[in-house]
Amino acid sequence: MALLSVKDAFYGGLIYCSGDTIAMLIGSDYQFSRMLGMALLGSTLYAIEIPAYFRWLARRFSGRGIGQALARMLLAAAFFNPLWIARHIVFINLFSGAWRDISFAIFPLALSSFCFSLPATLPANYVIQNYIGLDWRFFASSLFSALMAIYFSLSEVLFA
Repeated sequence: MALLSVKDAFYGGLIYCSGDTIAMLIGSDYQFSRMLGMALLGSTLYAIEIPAYFRWLARRFSGRGIGQALARMLLAAAFFNPLWIARHIVFINLFSGAWRDISFAIFPLALSSFCFSLPATLPANYVIQNYIGLDWRFFASSLFSALMAIYFSLSEVLFA
């Protein structure tokens, strides 16, 4: 298996870029550099690391029992942990030119984001890891991430 498939690079770039761009537009904070950065990030790093992790999960927990299914769900959710979210926020700040916003204050935000989203991410990861074919899990996970970015942006606008 290649380190990076053309399909994953294409969909990762398109979906991460689209979801983040919609979120930016909702928040009235569109930035071309951030849009390009998210496209690059989604089509390279994320398109390599996420499918590789999903392949490992599929090999390690290949059984059909509920224990194996729950392990795949929990470990998929754990992959997108507060440190992963903090790194994602750092990338957003870098692409936005907001270098001064990069600090340890990102970690409490990432932790809150992780905990707050668990009621949605656990069932989504269960479906993605147990009902979506391995070749399409990155696509489904990226689509879910894009929808969550849009949801968080809408929430900020509607409930702030």
